[in-house]
Amino acid sequence: MSRLQDKVVLITGGAGGIGRASAEMFVREGASVLLVDTADSGVQKIAADIGSRAAGIVANVTDPEQLEGCFAAAEQRFGGLDSVLLNAGITGVHTPLADYPLEVFDAVMAVNVRAVWVGLRAAIRPLRRRGGGSIVITSSIQGLSALPQTSAYTTSKHAVVGMMKGAALELARDGIRVNCIHPGMTDTPMMDRIHESSGAPAAMAAAVAATIPMRRYARAAEVAALMLFLVCDDSTYCTGASYAVDGGILASWASTPE
Repeated sequence: MSRLQDKVVLITGGAGGIGRASAEMFVREGASVLLVDTADSGVQKIAADIGSRAAGIVANVTDPEQLEGCFAAAEQRFGGLDSVLLNAGITGVHTPLADYPLEVFDAVMAVNVRAVWVGLRAAIRPLRRRGGGSIVITSSIQGLSALPQTSAYTTSKHAVVGMMKGAALELARDGIRVNCIHPGMTDTPMMDRIHESSGAPAAMAAAVAATIPMRRYARAAEVAALMLFLVCDDSTYCTGASYAVDGGILASWASTPE
């Protein structure tokens, strides 16, 4: 039997590289999937391309009423909810702390932190109705480390690790598992935009890849495979933990002398 046979999964940031790869993988494993993303993301077309067991819905994930409506839509369309990927995120700008725009900081925190908290809260009742389930939060290697000139992004990705741990403790007795994944450099449209902002995208991609022990970016499907593990019954004793999928880069950073 497929690992997610008859399960229902909601994915925020569902039209992005990791979100879409996860949706495609989960459908192949027997799940029905609701993808949530912005109006300009093409989320409904992406869901249609995946197939009849996927649906797309447009919402502002920072708005509690809209996001809670997505959870209700998943239950109404597919009959329940078993797992949630809180995967939506934005990067902000690459700017020294002294010059970082307050409005950009607030926008990053709204999507990367507030929306995760709203999603966690909204997931509890539907998952309790199913007798438990799994919540996976997409952090980043910058949730376990830091890079200069990314103060908002780094702060937000650390924040959700604390959020995950507290939620895991609160929800363990409900059979609801909560974990974080920490992707490293991944071949996605978001990373493409970062490359393009440098003015020399190919050179930047090559330079970054050279710093990774495995000497390449992750494929979105490799990150999705870790999400699949944390959603399916292979990980029923895993909660409150962080899982890196980074080609060894965190080990490399940890061993680099000052």
